[in-house]
Amino acid sequence: MKKFVLYTAAAVFVIINFISCAQDKNSITINQFKEKIKNDSSLVILDVRTPQELSGPLGHLNGIINIPVQELQERVHELDKYKDKEIAVICRTGHRSSIAANILNKDGFNAVSVSGGMTAYRENEKQ
Repeated sequence: MKKFVLYTAAAVFVIINFISCAQDKNSITINQFKEKIKNDSSLVILDVRTPQELSGPLGHLNGIINIPVQELQERVHELDKYKDKEIAVICRTGHRSSIAANILNKDGFNAVSVSGGMTAYRENEKQ
């Protein structure tokens, strides 16, 4: 009986997570992100990975602003001058950027999370 309850709870969690991700209006695909980079010179790119990750194997994009997600609440004021611009938030896989985009949007910014993050960005480069 305990296993049934555990499996049911896990299944419900997965379904809710899938539905919430599928309906996330605050995210963009890698292709949409690359289009924005190419066509929108005012796009702000916020990388919410740690400084150590920026020098890791995935590297980083030129011209980014780096504020790790765990510091974003305390440092959000550093982005005030970008409140009238769209902010594309990126991380390694898209999880932290989704959290950060939600924080920013609640604070009055226009932020979108880049789905798949730098992992997907680098994979897309290989194609």
